[in-house]
Amino acid sequence: MIILLFAAACFLAFSNGANDNFKGVATLFGSGTTNYKTAIIWATITTLMGSMAAIFLAGVLVKNFSGKGLVPDALLQGPEFAISVAIGASLTVFLATRIGMPISTTHGLVGALFGSGVVAVGSAFNFVKLASVFLIPLLVSPLMAAVLSLVAYYAFRRGSSLIGLSKTTCVCIGKEYVPLQELQPNYIPIGSLSAVSVATLKVDSLQNCVDVYQGNFLGLNLQRLLDGAHFLSAGVVSFARGLNDTPKIAGLLLIVHAFDITWGLGIVAVAIAVGGLTSARKVGETMSKKITSMSHGQGFAANMITGVLVTTASLHGLPVSTTHVSVGSIFGIGTVTGKSDLKVVKNILLSWLLTLPVAAVIAGLTYWLLKFN
Repeated sequence: MIILLFAAACFLAFSNGANDNFKGVATLFGSGTTNYKTAIIWATITTLMGSMAAIFLAGVLVKNFSGKGLVPDALLQGPEFAISVAIGASLTVFLATRIGMPISTTHGLVGALFGSGVVAVGSAFNFVKLASVFLIPLLVSPLMAAVLSLVAYYAFRRGSSLIGLSKTTCVCIGKEYVPLQELQPNYIPIGSLSAVSVATLKVDSLQNCVDVYQGNFLGLNLQRLLDGAHFLSAGVVSFARGLNDTPKIAGLLLIVHAFDITWGLGIVAVAIAVGGLTSARKVGETMSKKITSMSHGQGFAANMITGVLVTTASLHGLPVSTTHVSVGSIFGIGTVTGKSDLKVVKNILLSWLLTLPVAAVIAGLTYWLLKFN
């Protein structure tokens, strides 16, 4: 049972990294500030730093997500409860990752705690704590993020005009290799002379235009200054995510006292990093490209709001979802610009609604199979 618990917790951490790691840097990639590879490496480093910081700062979350207070303490003495929670949450997150939907590992864990707890103890489950400590922060956080990102972006625009930051749209002129057949329909290429390099002027769709910023502040180029701040804000979000999510998963390992808190958090941190490096691409594309197009300044505003909210929640032991906050912030920007893809947003919202019941059913069934068969 201890081995099964260890494997289930590692799989949950891996799935969490695959679904969540790129969310902190989605705006870096989406705004064209950097490429996918650089973004995911930066996310991995800063998430790992947050996971290590959780050893000292996130004791309240470890306790909350061990199930303590939701079910009788006697239930927590055996590994079946923790195993069922880990399997319920990890399978839900893994399936969502496979189809590219950015769901909340926190939401999956809450659903799994609920499903296992109800099957195990029925009406003795603490529904009041479930609502006050878990559900209310999960519902309120994305709404707060959307509103605050909208306000922050307006403030950023106002501040940028005061310091002389102006925005322009570039048109790219360069060279492109074109098959000779396209230039001369009757031409038959000989040998390697199948293509030529020609100068091109390309006019693309509005969503593919790139905004750049001109001007200087205290002798510094404002575009570079903004990009540096954007990287820093993305690192803050990823750090906050590691700080907030790692103890939730490590709490499952600590239920049976098989690992002390340092080893538990360390194991989870490594599994999260591996999941992000190897399997984050689909969710990354959804977060970066499909919700809305964004400029450098818009991405910076969204990331700052996400980082502030998630870090504050972690320090106060509130289990908010980085996913909900990050999507809420990006959607808030898309609402301001009018570029949000509402179909994509509706699909994400549907996946959020299904996360809790799916995780609850899987976890409840797993507990029943482990305990009563």
